[in-house]
Amino acid sequence: MRLATIDNGTRDGRLIVVSPQGDAFAYAPAATLQELVEGWEAFSPALQAIAAFPEALDDARLLAPLPRAWQWLDGSAFQSHGDLMDAVLGITKPKTDVPLMYQGMSDTFMATGTEARFPSTDLGIDFEGEFGVIVDAVPMGTGAAEAMQHIRLVVQINDWSLRTLAGPEMKTGFGWVGAKPACAMAPFAVTPDELGDAWRNGRVCLDLLVDWNGKRFGAANGHAMGFGFHELVAHAARTRDLVAGTVIGSGTVSNENFREIGSSCIAERRGIEVLDEGEPRTAFMAFGDTVRMEAVDASGRAPFGVLHQRVVQA
Repeated sequence: MRLATIDNGTRDGRLIVVSPQGDAFAYAPAATLQELVEGWEAFSPALQAIAAFPEALDDARLLAPLPRAWQWLDGSAFQSHGDLMDAVLGITKPKTDVPLMYQGMSDTFMATGTEARFPSTDLGIDFEGEFGVIVDAVPMGTGAAEAMQHIRLVVQINDWSLRTLAGPEMKTGFGWVGAKPACAMAPFAVTPDELGDAWRNGRVCLDLLVDWNGKRFGAANGHAMGFGFHELVAHAARTRDLVAGTVIGSGTVSNENFREIGSSCIAERRGIEVLDEGEPRTAFMAFGDTVRMEAVDASGRAPFGVLHQRVVQA
């Protein structure tokens, strides 16, 4: 099942169920996605019963499926990306067997087609292609196996980053604020079963196609997560209850053969250049630049739809 939110003039929009063809919809039994995840079991029978899609879908009306969330926790679950960034930044992290995760800005998730506004290109504007999950209420201490049952929806995210600020903020040891503005979300949130065989061991095993200014930049696959989403959920819930509607991200999708298949963010490409050539050659984004992200299966189907934005000056 694919869910989306259309603009109805309110902050949280109106939740809809999208037809398999992606061109029509029916109104969901819950008014918003937040209401749905808070009462998933109660709404599920009516949700599953929807078989007709009488309304034509206008893509221009689509908001992010969850326009704002109580909590956004982003992991860094792709080892190849983390190792490369650490090498370039000269950071030596202590050895650990738990996931890396930070808490980011959750009061806004931008929609596809919206402009991404930044004050200056001197900030090192970068896109980051990720996958994410939306959970229902997760009790503190929930283990990884049980956490799988709390994953209600899967989403695709562009986690915008300002790289000039990221390095100094990381080195303070106190986390990101300025380097992490609002993220964007692809138009459709999908139930895990919608992904079929591409949902394996808590991982989205799809190629994430990233185009920068109309040219292919990366095609990494989500299978390479060092921790599955169920393990990220369990890690986040170790010392806190997770409120329904919490969004948890995978971190930048990356594969070890990034030199061949490309990257999901510019910083990774620049890191490769530093290692191979001694200095970065690829500039970060300029005003007017565009980025397009689309996760596709073997048949070319894009279950999350297309996430595209243009960078503009605030």
